[in-house]
Amino acid sequence: MKHSLIGAAIRAINPSAKFTVHGDDTDTIDWLKGTTPISESNIKSKIDELEADYAAKQYQRNRAVAYKQLKEQLDLLYHDMTANKLDATGEWHKHIKAVKDANPKE
Repeated sequence: MKHSLIGAAIRAINPSAKFTVHGDDTDTIDWLKGTTPISESNIKSKIDELEADYAAKQYQRNRAVAYKQLKEQLDLLYHDMTANKLDATGEWHKHIKAVKDANPKE
C-alpha cells in the first residue's frame, strides 16, 4: 500500500488527524498529538473507496486533456456568436460534444 494512499485515507476519515507513516504499511503509523488511532481495516476500506472513486472519474481526466484551451474555446464561442450559431450547429458545441462522446461518464 502506498504511503500517499494511507495518508489520504486517514485525512478522509479524520481531517484533523496528526500522524506520520513510515514506509508503505499501515502497521507503521505513528499517531501524534492525541489523535485517536484509526483501525487498519478502516484505513484499508477507505483506501478501497478512494481508489474506486478515482477510477470512476477517469472520464473527467480524459476530457480535461481533450478539451481545447479556454482561450481557444472562447474564440470558438465568439465566432459562433457572430455567426448566430449558439446552438448545436456551432463549432464550440461540436467540439464539446465530440469530447464528451469520446469520453462518456459510463
